[in-house]
Amino acid sequence: LSKLAEIIEVPEWEVQEALTVLERDIAAQARGIFLRRSAGGYQLVTHPSAFPWVQKLAEKIQPTLSSSAMETLSIIAYRQPITKQEVEHIRGVRAERSIGRLMELELICEMGRKPVVGRPILYGTTDLFLRSFGLAQIEDLPALPNIDDIKKTLDDDQLRLFEEMQGASDSTEEE
Repeated sequence: LSKLAEIIEVPEWEVQEALTVLERDIAAQARGIFLRRSAGGYQLVTHPSAFPWVQKLAEKIQPTLSSSAMETLSIIAYRQPITKQEVEHIRGVRAERSIGRLMELELICEMGRKPVVGRPILYGTTDLFLRSFGLAQIEDLPALPNIDDIKKTLDDDQLRLFEEMQGASDSTEEE
């Protein structure tokens, strides 16, 4: 908003007012697009009702994320800023390739260095991540389920296995 106001040399409130009028006009005309507030700015995006037609017309296939990259992205989104080593500890496997792919797609970025020995890189999500997932800010991520709620959905065997894994994880962290 401030960048747009600076470029067209008007106060921010005028830009905000114009965007509000534009949003109202587009909505009133039932167009295939709408104005959405996203990542601290605004985007003209496809209206959900028009999505099937836009999808058919799209020539470029969007890159898809592997399940390991999506898992890595989820960990980074919820735990940022976070190091590669911390991601790997949570996942239990290496995350170098997934982090590299997410960096290529500009869904994550380096946010700085952790002030510990070795000064590992801290990763976090980008504005492109927010726009891609339709979020205005990172706090708009859905809340993670409560561990007690998850336990309630498990049968006896699953619960026993879960508790064994928790015990193994706790003893590893103590070492």
